[in-house]
Amino acid sequence: MSCCGQDIPEHLPPSPNKKIIMVVAAALIDSENKILITQRPEGKAMAGLWEFPGGKIEDGETPEYALCRELREELGVRTNENCLYPLTFASHSYPDFQLLMPLYVLRQWEGTPILKEHAAMQWVNAIDLYKYPMPEADKPLIPALIEYL
Repeated sequence: MSCCGQDIPEHLPPSPNKKIIMVVAAALIDSENKILITQRPEGKAMAGLWEFPGGKIEDGETPEYALCRELREELGVRTNENCLYPLTFASHSYPDFQLLMPLYVLRQWEGTPILKEHAAMQWVNAIDLYKYPMPEADKPLIPALIEYL
């Protein structure tokens, strides 16, 4: 039996015992359909790479609550959980952990995004996202955004 051009083994190998890290991200989309991306600062893992704003989901938080909190902390913008539209998610295996990341579309927020934790930010057209170096986990989110817009 095959799927997507690859054979499917009779018995799937067990998953490695990697820790699962849940993070959440937002595609803030302005009135010109440009998407906000932020650049990771020096001194952090994957410094210099561009990503969708967001962060880790803390114990007891819903993804929506965590995203509202992260946007306030990182960019100084406020929004409501009801303004978040779930678009897609990414699952990526890093050497030490498995990352799961839902991506939400956000078109309504209060305040102007400012740099509080990132090195830079940029408003870009969806098709231009491919021009920016991004963490491997973020790259699979781009086609869904292009299709959405």
